[in-house]
Amino acid sequence: MKFDFAILPGAEPLQRSLAVLFAEHSRRWGSHKTASSVWIKVKFFAEFLSGSENPPDDLGDLTAATLKRWRARHIKTNTGKTTLRIMRGLLQQDIRLAEGAVAEELARRIPTGKTVKQSYPEEEWQHVLLTAQRQFRSALLRIRENTVVLEDWRSGTLAQDSREWRLGQVLDHLARTGDVPRTIYPGGQSHVKNHGLLGGASAEKSWGRLFLTRSELTALAVLLTDRFGWNLSVYDRMPVPATGASAGETASVTYQVQVEKRRAGSGRWFSTENITDSGADSLGRLITQALEATAHGRALAARLAPGSGLLMVARTTRPHQQHPDMDRPRPVGPLTFGVCPSDATVWSRFHKLSGSPFQRSRRTAVTREGRPLQHTQGTHESVYVLPDEGVQRASRGVFEDGALEALAQARAVVFGGRLADGPDPEHEETATADCSDATASPWPAPGGGCGADFLLCLACPNAYVHPGHHPRLALLHQQLESLRSALDDRTWARDWHGHLLRLGDLRDRVGAAAWNAALARADDNDRALIRLLMKGEIA
Repeated sequence: MKFDFAILPGAEPLQRSLAVLFAEHSRRWGSHKTASSVWIKVKFFAEFLSGSENPPDDLGDLTAATLKRWRARHIKTNTGKTTLRIMRGLLQQDIRLAEGAVAEELARRIPTGKTVKQSYPEEEWQHVLLTAQRQFRSALLRIRENTVVLEDWRSGTLAQDSREWRLGQVLDHLARTGDVPRTIYPGGQSHVKNHGLLGGASAEKSWGRLFLTRSELTALAVLLTDRFGWNLSVYDRMPVPATGASAGETASVTYQVQVEKRRAGSGRWFSTENITDSGADSLGRLITQALEATAHGRALAARLAPGSGLLMVARTTRPHQQHPDMDRPRPVGPLTFGVCPSDATVWSRFHKLSGSPFQRSRRTAVTREGRPLQHTQGTHESVYVLPDEGVQRASRGVFEDGALEALAQARAVVFGGRLADGPDPEHEETATADCSDATASPWPAPGGGCGADFLLCLACPNAYVHPGHHPRLALLHQQLESLRSALDDRTWARDWHGHLLRLGDLRDRVGAAAWNAALARADDNDRALIRLLMKGEIA
């Protein structure tokens, strides 16, 4: 693939410098698509420089002010942020831009673009899925039915010259050549022979009897993305899965599917997934059906180009059309491999859907699965989960439940009573507080009255604490803190941790100075009472 930097606007030294950086950077690229994308960004940059008041003759003449204007032009959109990021990667390789104000401007952080694509709402995704299922299922049944006729013809079980026999003869020609017999007129036009026998000249009535159309292959890819969360680019180079008997199973088959993901970087492009077909509802059943639907296409590809060995094959309606995408496998005769973005666009338009389904369906599969699929945990969380509106909606109940639980736990470890200036004659004194109404206890005893531990009095709304309680409570707080180091974590959390937190909350309400002063006033009666409480002898 050639890129002519002489056509860029600007002085020749600038063109040469950009060409050098482009060539140096291209060693890291693994596709023509990447090169074309960077080339477009370089053209944008050259056009921007040529339109400035004082266009630089070379990259060494760039100023921080020029780069600030370049940044301001692109920083507001996702596409612009990508342009900034790509050009920064190129420009930072030039030694003339490695220091000074220009280097500092290039080093400025470029915010991450906001995720635009969202997963499908359930109803919309079910519509997309049903559309794909209907189309692929229809194609599979058509190919299956004609395959039976072809096999019967090849085995010689059909009555000679019968309708089925003549159809089998046409199907054999189709399987060997990729097309039904045709009459070619002097002007180059072609006409399907056996028009009446086939029932028409449409793709489904002629060569589609044994081969998937590109639209039907796209429908299969939609189903595979829903099932396994694979990227659209995976289907271009996916080899035919290897098969092996499942361990301990006789009626199951396990496919070893090789998945290629070039963005993972060199040496990490390939991974293998084991997928088992153990019945109609198993994940592997779709792989079995894909193998069945593409069997004739793969057999023809193997004859025309031995060693091709790709799974996703379809018969194109325009066998001699030039292939524009240099990153995808070359067509073989009338056969094409994989699914390109234009296939997805045409498919969605034909079925009146809202745009290509693959990015959104992959997001739907990933968020539904709840774990990374061919990407890292960080990418899973930052790109797929957190920005997804469907996940956010589904999480509201979880967050609400968690917040309510946290609130309940917080309330359980704070002082639940009231602070008073002095004792009330109508209140009943307990070991830790005064009780205003033991009959209305949150923890009623089986025989009536309150059944709570005296330490729980501080959690009760009927409790009143006045300065006369402060010395013993400050002493209890001190004793609980000293007890912490003597107990294992489980026992401490079960028996004492909540009480310590509640006392800490009470101390904050009373004030640290008053609390410490009260501790100094604790007498022998307070110490004896707290000792009994700690031992559980007056619980």
